[in-house]
Amino acid sequence: MTTTTDLETRNPAPRQDNRDPALFGQTPSQTVGPYFHYGLPWKGGADLVGRSEMGARPDLMPPEHYLLGASNQSGTPQGEVIFVAGCVYDGNGAPIPDAMIEIWQANAAGRYASADDGRDDVAIDPHFTGFGRASTDADGVYRFRTIRPGRVPGPGNTLQAPHLAVSVFGRGLLKRLPTRLYFADGEGNETDPILNLVPPERRDTLIAQRKPDGTWWLDIVLQGENETVFFDL
Repeated sequence: MTTTTDLETRNPAPRQDNRDPALFGQTPSQTVGPYFHYGLPWKGGADLVGRSEMGARPDLMPPEHYLLGASNQSGTPQGEVIFVAGCVYDGNGAPIPDAMIEIWQANAAGRYASADDGRDDVAIDPHFTGFGRASTDADGVYRFRTIRPGRVPGPGNTLQAPHLAVSVFGRGLLKRLPTRLYFADGEGNETDPILNLVPPERRDTLIAQRKPDGTWWLDIVLQGENETVFFDL
């Protein structure tokens, strides 16, 4: 005879931890949603250097849903710490307050955090993942704290200029929009094989400028005048 105690032993009640779906709800349905707001993005997702909570939007979720811990950092990455920011605009020139930006980049020495990187001459930085994710704030601004990347190999034994690979997600977008962020004073901008694929008059849509406070600023325009250059997948 099976008792209630036997059933509870075999099928214990679910743990109330930050992976329990019972704790969370869904955001309203969108073209590429619904998004699960407790995971996209997360605390610290925009801080690739420290343990701040950059990246998430606690104002968009109840306090009881803001549970995931900050990104785990095993130590301080090598290289120059920089801040990258910009505003995401729609085709009418209005800021987009609910977009999401992802970045993927090499470390300060020009090596990606992957065994498939193909560079044996440069070590992987054990304290740097190179991946970040940030939501835009109420004013449409995204922000990252990261390491200025080194140059990486390009097609035909060339070297690419320092850059961040950027992906844009948002309502109305069925697929991510891939683009790049270069630095105005970046070594090799003039010979970068990817940047040179872009018509000269549009290259400035990919080149971040340094603000007086030191932040590297690059706006992202989805449509219309001064539209950002996006690349085919």
